[in-house]
Amino acid sequence: MTTSTDRGAARGDGQSDQYVLTLSCPDKPGIVHAVSSYLFMTGCNIEDSQQFGDRDTGLFFMRVHFTGQAPVTLAKLRASFAAVGDTFQMEWRLHRADEKMRVLLMVSKFGHCLNDLLFRTRIGALPIEIAGVVSNHPTFEELVGSYGIPFHHIPVTADSKPEAEAAVLEIVRSEGVELVVLARYMQVISDDLCKQLAGRLINIHHSFLPSFKGAKPYHQAHARGVKLIGATAHYVTAELDEGPIIEQEVERVGHGLTPSQLVAVGRDVECRALARAVHWHSEHRVLLNGRRTVVFD
Repeated sequence: MTTSTDRGAARGDGQSDQYVLTLSCPDKPGIVHAVSSYLFMTGCNIEDSQQFGDRDTGLFFMRVHFTGQAPVTLAKLRASFAAVGDTFQMEWRLHRADEKMRVLLMVSKFGHCLNDLLFRTRIGALPIEIAGVVSNHPTFEELVGSYGIPFHHIPVTADSKPEAEAAVLEIVRSEGVELVVLARYMQVISDDLCKQLAGRLINIHHSFLPSFKGAKPYHQAHARGVKLIGATAHYVTAELDEGPIIEQEVERVGHGLTPSQLVAVGRDVECRALARAVHWHSEHRVLLNGRRTVVFD
């Protein structure tokens, strides 16, 4: 079934509206035919279609980008496609392709990923709308304010964590947030919040985990003479840093780099991996497949 709200209506100027349909279901013959026939019968035109059948899980995944003209609307499409979805036991979503996803960023004291996402969004490189920034420190209030984006300072202690997470959820609800991004937010998220934001909460961390756990992973890597450093963007689950992986980025390094230089390279790697994960999620290109993901390019 669908979950997001219908914020768009059909255009009245004769131009086509753009839509994205994503689905997953048990794999069996006739799925692609049923979807394409439905779109044809409703007067829509397929612009791009990608699909994947996972032999291990027996699931089928599909993403279709299509256009439709009035009287086609998102609400009508969702209502009429439900019969197709029920027939094949689909988990499906229908979105307008031109709607920018509302995103909440969360950060602590390391601002490289925050700054990167803010800048990419401003120049149009990310198709998102940043609804606000939450931080447990006031460090980046001025930076966020320079972008005209609301900044929410929500301190966190062991005793206040439930209240802090409740405040975050209230922002998510009141601002219509569809995705929360932990842009180096250095707090462990509770199991309850993970469940409430399942599939809508992305984190970035250095790929040294779990090989180099604890403090100063880049210094540990330097001491071991690593030749590749990396970062992993993944969905957050109750299992710490074990959620389904969306994207990974690596950079080759030499023996001459100091620990501080490794940190600088690592920050760039983290920014690239996180930006791509946010971009792909915001365009509905990432589908959950158990503990893994299917990412359509």
